[in-house]
Amino acid sequence: MIISEDQLRRECAQLGLEPDRTAVERFDRYAQLLIEWNQKINLTAITQPEQIVTRHFVDSLTFFSAADPAHGARLIDVGSGAGFPGLPLKILREDLSVTLLDGTGKRVRFLQEAASELGLTITAVHARAEDAAKDPQHRERYDFATARAVAALRELSEYCLGFVRPGGAFVAMKGPDAQEEIAAARHAVAVMGGEIGTVLQKTLSDGSGRTLVDIKKRSQTPTSYPRCSAKITKKPL
Repeated sequence: MIISEDQLRRECAQLGLEPDRTAVERFDRYAQLLIEWNQKINLTAITQPEQIVTRHFVDSLTFFSAADPAHGARLIDVGSGAGFPGLPLKILREDLSVTLLDGTGKRVRFLQEAASELGLTITAVHARAEDAAKDPQHRERYDFATARAVAALRELSEYCLGFVRPGGAFVAMKGPDAQEEIAAARHAVAVMGGEIGTVLQKTLSDGSGRTLVDIKKRSQTPTSYPRCSAKITKKPL
């Protein structure tokens, strides 16, 4: 193994999580694939196994501190990149129906091959979030959406809430100092049919911080949203 099983189990236990043996082996293989593929395409700046465990795997799993998906719940990871947080969530909860969305073809190919290598069934979608969120296959079809450090929360809410069914939730994974960002996003969240709920602060073993913003989907998103990315950027809600 290239990762420390003791480290992984210890840091998961701090979140109240207990990966089984299969999950541990999958996390180890995932770390190997990240390092191997990173030599060919830019996936991550974090390549030391100890850091991969903390800053990628365990950080992704903080999602479960903010959400407790029902068995078989549908989840979409928007702007998944190298698979975070969606693939670690699938490793720990194989029952979840996970869709990984990314706008870069090379990353989507990595996600498809990584999932295959790990023996996991996921859906990897190559599309821009603002396009996929208007596609009937994805529009308000998910119990949960999540995204890790993709954009400011005001813009991110417009990209993500269109995927979530009324009654579901968007769990945004932000940095440690997100209070101003949260305050600035309240109007955009409301326009998109959401309501900001619980905000949780988590500290990882290396001292880095994570803010989890639980946004409840209260009503349908107006059909005119999300707008194109240029409008989202130039005229945020």
